[in-house]
Amino acid sequence: MYLFLSSVRCEQLKCKGTLIWPAFLLIPLIPILLGTGNYLGNLEILSAEWYSLWTQVSLFYATFFFPPLIGAYCAFLWRYENFNHNRNTLFSRPVSYAMIYLSKLSMVLLLTVLTQLWFALLFLGAGIISGLSLPFPSQLLFWIGRALPGAFVIASLQFLIASFIQNFALPIALGLLGGVTGLLAANMKAGFLWPYSQMLLGMNSNQSEDLLAGRQELFFLSCFLYLILFILAGIALIQFRKEG
Repeated sequence: MYLFLSSVRCEQLKCKGTLIWPAFLLIPLIPILLGTGNYLGNLEILSAEWYSLWTQVSLFYATFFFPPLIGAYCAFLWRYENFNHNRNTLFSRPVSYAMIYLSKLSMVLLLTVLTQLWFALLFLGAGIISGLSLPFPSQLLFWIGRALPGAFVIASLQFLIASFIQNFALPIALGLLGGVTGLLAANMKAGFLWPYSQMLLGMNSNQSEDLLAGRQELFFLSCFLYLILFILAGIALIQFRKEG
């Protein structure tokens, strides 16, 4: 446990002075601004107040911004290892491949939680500025929290991709592509079959009625299985590449 916590601390230190934090602060602002602008421009149609604002903001966020943002986090965390044979140095440490992989992944998952909390605060602020009355609907808070397992699925997949693709921009581009295909799969009622759809389903993105009503157990089970699959695949891939 001590070695694992030390590894996590090392990853935290690597994040200092990087562009992760400007991206964390600024990127979620974009879907908030786009969605709020769209909401305010269509008040005659979007009359469900907080829920209508949610349909606009969550669609932009979960489809076009969150997956590439997570891809950027993952690319940043692997960036140090992609220069000057740093990977060889990393894997020569007296810890297992699994511990190294999980310590780096834990940092990505922490950033995922923080991003979701930051997005929730921005959404609340956008609603207040738009003139929506409090209290904030508790169901929306539930959808924001329920999206975390789906966000972890995307984070674990993006981390897996960034672990073997050393090009910085490609994981980000694949995150954007994944977000778009996730929307398509969700609209075709095949969301459970595609990992990039999980966050859209959890957030109930672009919907005011709960898409997962009566199917929440299936959602959480699918997220758990995806998460285990991608973590085991990532550890196995790193071990294979180092020993092969």
